[in-house]
Amino acid sequence: MHRLLKIVAALAALTLSAFLLFWQPTSYASPQRYAGNIDLIARVIAAESQGEPYEGQVAVGSVLLNRVKSSLFPNTLAGVVYQPRAFESVSNGLIWRRTPSSTAYNAARAAINGWDPTYGCTFFWNPSKPVSSWIWTRKIIRWIGNHVFAR
Repeated sequence: MHRLLKIVAALAALTLSAFLLFWQPTSYASPQRYAGNIDLIARVIAAESQGEPYEGQVAVGSVLLNRVKSSLFPNTLAGVVYQPRAFESVSNGLIWRRTPSSTAYNAARAAINGWDPTYGCTFFWNPSKPVSSWIWTRKIIRWIGNHVFAR
């Protein structure tokens, strides 16, 4: 039964990823561009950086927005968040199991309103967790709490 649930979850994630790859919204103007996505940003912040300093939580939100702006990543927030294997919390479902705190929502709003403590980073990771050796080839810009932020 557990294996069947894993297969169903994987198929649902794959279907959603395919949809998000081809769906493009009309047009956006910042920060209104992301106003309807505060919950999604807060969910990623809660799942990826709960317990980190506030600045680190804003930084995680900023990485999401920096990826949307980069030509190397999908050009929608949903596309960035649901890009396969981009965020562990999306892959393992934690994004849906952890309820964002008011701090996570405030951090999401701060990132949307332009605070970028990463200075344009598009990657972050916790070096105390297993990561691909490739990530260490990125130029490290900052350490905030337990996360490394890089370009």
